[in-house]
Amino acid sequence: MATATRIKSYTFEDFCFLVKDGQKADLIDGVIYMSSPDNTDANELFVWLLGVLSLFIEAKDLGKVYGSRVALRLDDRNAPEPDIAFVLKKRLHLVKRGHIAGAADLALEIISPDSVERDYVKKRKQYQRAGIPEYWIIDELKRKVILLRLDSKGKYQVVRPVKGELHSRVLPGFWLHPEWLWQKPLPKVLDIFYQILPRQS
Repeated sequence: MATATRIKSYTFEDFCFLVKDGQKADLIDGVIYMSSPDNTDANELFVWLLGVLSLFIEAKDLGKVYGSRVALRLDDRNAPEPDIAFVLKKRLHLVKRGHIAGAADLALEIISPDSVERDYVKKRKQYQRAGIPEYWIIDELKRKVILLRLDSKGKYQVVRPVKGELHSRVLPGFWLHPEWLWQKPLPKVLDIFYQILPRQS
């Protein structure tokens, strides 16, 4: 299970020193949360989503996508590591060698048993406060996908599917059928990419 330590309030500098390369963790309100190893289903889903998103983003030249262990330094006491983060081309100056200096434009989390409260509650608050326009929650345990989008007041609202599809606004033209994510085996990444791409003009 994930562990959280409240002996002291940690800073981003502490976080970088204590969390070594290859470890996944989050710094939330000065608390470091260490993540358990992935189960194989969640890892396959992560690789699949990263593959589909990477192909689409590269094809459309929209920016850069990062996976799993890249921290968003939101302030000195908050540096979550989304499972997947996307940064628009015009904001790539925020990407440093060791972290992203600010909010991403899209964050995606895959729920694990130890991250339920963290992803649904703590990170939702963090990402909303930081102004991340879209937050995708992939709940592999309940087999559901939740797309949250900031409204004009800076609050997350749930985006409803259109004809069974969830459409991104941050990634124009990108959409997913949630049912794809629960197929065994997962659909081939290239097949999904070519299914999405023909709608582009």
